[in-house]
Amino acid sequence: MAISNVKELRLVITTEDFDNALSFYRDHLGLAEIAAVPPENGKIAILEAGKATLEIVEPATASYIDNIEVGRRVSGWVRVAFEVTDVAATTVNLEQQGAQVLGEPRLTPFNSINSRLEAPAGLQLTLFQRC
Repeated sequence: MAISNVKELRLVITTEDFDNALSFYRDHLGLAEIAAVPPENGKIAILEAGKATLEIVEPATASYIDNIEVGRRVSGWVRVAFEVTDVAATTVNLEQQGAQVLGEPRLTPFNSINSRLEAPAGLQLTLFQRC
């Protein structure tokens, strides 16, 4: 077994609408903003999202998950999943903040309740709540 030197997984999102994306993820999804060294020009925010994992799937598996969460193939090469305490309430809140709901909350074969959204900066989000 390999020894890992990795200390943190950081997903970096580039967006033209920085303020909207920051508000969506910080103020409405509830990610805590942590210290960041400001650049000479432009803006940056680092939001803490709890424990990070990297999930790697084959295209057939991505299709299977898409079919469960949305009913058809919709995801691209990356999708971000957040474990939340209440999928239904979080889905409604994020939709009110401009996210497009692709798949309403539903019980999955993975023993979780999942929903799928298209969020600011073009990211697809899976919200999940363990049963």
